[in-house]
Amino acid sequence: MASDTLTIRFFARLREDLDTDTLQWPASTGLTAGDLLDALAARGGAWASLTGGQPVMIAVNQTMARPGTPVAAGDEVAFFPPVTGG
Repeated sequence: MASDTLTIRFFARLREDLDTDTLQWPASTGLTAGDLLDALAARGGAWASLTGGQPVMIAVNQTMARPGTPVAAGDEVAFFPPVTGG
């Protein structure tokens, strides 16, 4: 993996809807997890669901995160639907 990129992982419904489980994304100064989510959603189509009505959980380097969490080169950012019980 190049040191100037982020690894983005998608799980569960998101992986199925987006038909991918991993992406590499260029890192940039001041980037947050929320910025990344917005940029991915701007791709349109199924990607728009990332900021649609269904909530998306975020983890940065396997730690739960918020949209304002900074992300940097070498980080792993994961997006997944909330866990629900029944």
